[in-house]
Amino acid sequence: MSEVKYSGTGAGGGHICIIPFPACGHILPLMDLTHQLLLRGLTVTIMVTPKNHSYLNPLLVLHSPNVKPLVFPFPSHPSLPHGVEQMQDLPISFLPHIVNALGKLYHPLVQWFRAQQSPPVAILSDIVLSSWTVNLASHLNIPNICFVPFNVAAVYFWISTPSFLLPFYREAFTMSMQSQGLVFNSFKELEGTKLGLIKEKFAKHYRVWGVGPLPPVKVGDEGLNKRGGATSIPPDQVISWLDSCKVDKSVVYIGFGTQITLTKHQMKAVASALEESGVSFIWAVKEPMERAEDGDDDQSLIPHGFEDRVKGQGLVIKGWVPQLTILKHRAVGSYFTHCGWNSALEAIVAGVLLLAWPMQADHFQITRLLADEVGAAIRVCKGLRSVPDATILARIFVESTNVGQPQRVRAMELQKTALNAIKEGGSSYQALDKVAEELTSFGCNRTEMMKTIRSSL
Repeated sequence: MSEVKYSGTGAGGGHICIIPFPACGHILPLMDLTHQLLLRGLTVTIMVTPKNHSYLNPLLVLHSPNVKPLVFPFPSHPSLPHGVEQMQDLPISFLPHIVNALGKLYHPLVQWFRAQQSPPVAILSDIVLSSWTVNLASHLNIPNICFVPFNVAAVYFWISTPSFLLPFYREAFTMSMQSQGLVFNSFKELEGTKLGLIKEKFAKHYRVWGVGPLPPVKVGDEGLNKRGGATSIPPDQVISWLDSCKVDKSVVYIGFGTQITLTKHQMKAVASALEESGVSFIWAVKEPMERAEDGDDDQSLIPHGFEDRVKGQGLVIKGWVPQLTILKHRAVGSYFTHCGWNSALEAIVAGVLLLAWPMQADHFQITRLLADEVGAAIRVCKGLRSVPDATILARIFVESTNVGQPQRVRAMELQKTALNAIKEGGSSYQALDKVAEELTSFGCNRTEMMKTIRSSL
């Protein structure tokens, strides 16, 4: 393994090490959590591989010298394409391979910790890495706190029925329950019951916090528009187009996150529905993956002539989109989505009606929560390979622009609840304070322990 790059040294009792999982839906909210911890006085070292270093840029701008990158080369793995370091380039079935590859950094991390004069006093890592980060922390005799980018209901379901999970996920979630804390990007008013049940039934401690929806790190006026990669339409042009829409809540936003690509037949169904409905829209089309599943060679193909036929009706954006900025715009009223947790939270914060097409992972539990229990979403279809009926979908698009729709009213009520949770004095704001206090206490305890050891020599 080539030389590790590290810029910085540890500080006092509040120095922690962050180990993220390299997928947008994981690393971005963990960086948002890190931002909140830095605001509360902690010092942070973040372990990344070279192609993920850019995710740290906003924190480095805002918080240097209290945040430092620790850059390791991405370890090779026989099942991963050469040069790939991020999940958005791969189907979800490759997730265990990414985790196993990163697990090869266990011993280099141990060596790095032991070489520091003031090493981190705790590790805060993504839950899917728990199969090795919990043991790493134990080996170093420091606590490990797990960040959970999934919704609470999904995690409760998974750990309540472990036989349902593949062995890799079963091990990760089982190990996470042996950590010294779980930090969820959710909020008490939405999932407080499930938070309590996880604390009561599974966690080996009392440390279970709901700190969401985590506000995104923002650097300058354009901060939210610089969190992604290449795009076919610059963000300012997207916003100008939205500004030109005269009717509030009249635009349907369509996007399926950084992990989902649609097949040719699915793309055709969505395109046909948009043409038939006549609604104004923005459609975010993900670039094809580096390594597709078998039979997925036709992914993300926009039907021939579609963009010409809908010119003036909507925008098709290939690549990254400023999603949160779009959702918060007054012209956008509904969001046709896979119901990934980060996308759902962004819609909640924006007060936008969700049109749910759950496909994999926690999408089904999120849809059940928001559509069936809360009433702030509408079920459209389900399944990774299902093809929606274009005529029915067109009708749903048209109906979703109705401002008096009960689910839209409920979505706007949920927005107020979420915003109250994250403002000063709210449940999530207070939980963030407690997470910071807990992490700081680990440092204080370690300092006292070292003093005791030195005095006995």
